[in-house]
Amino acid sequence: MPEGTPVYQPGFNPGSVCKAPPTGGSYGTPVPAGAGFKYDEATLHELVKEWNDLAQEYRDDLVDAEFIAKVEPPGREYASEDNATITRQSGQALVDALNQRVAYCKNMAAKYVAALGKYATADEHARTVINQQSEGIA
Repeated sequence: MPEGTPVYQPGFNPGSVCKAPPTGGSYGTPVPAGAGFKYDEATLHELVKEWNDLAQEYRDDLVDAEFIAKVEPPGREYASEDNATITRQSGQALVDALNQRVAYCKNMAAKYVAALGKYATADEHARTVINQQSEGIA
């Protein structure tokens, strides 16, 4: 097992020399109870962006998948018709899979947006507590 705490690296490039994907990690102190992750605000923003970017890549791929799902046979003989039918079925399966991936990515981005909301709420609460304290040394 590697030494130190694994840390998420925003902008990881899978085409880089290191072929391993980023692993889950923790910023700051360990999570006190149960499994989970703890990210700073900048990392949460980066994660939202990356999930939205990935969803857009899948949406872009849907354009090509739609062409496959609507392919026409090159000729009017049995082999061409049968091949086109199978290709359309494969294309439709690809469209369905890409739509599921888009939904998953949007769901993940929404979870990080919700975490950002909790982050902002915690910051606002801390700011309120600090502002309620009297000035100077007690």
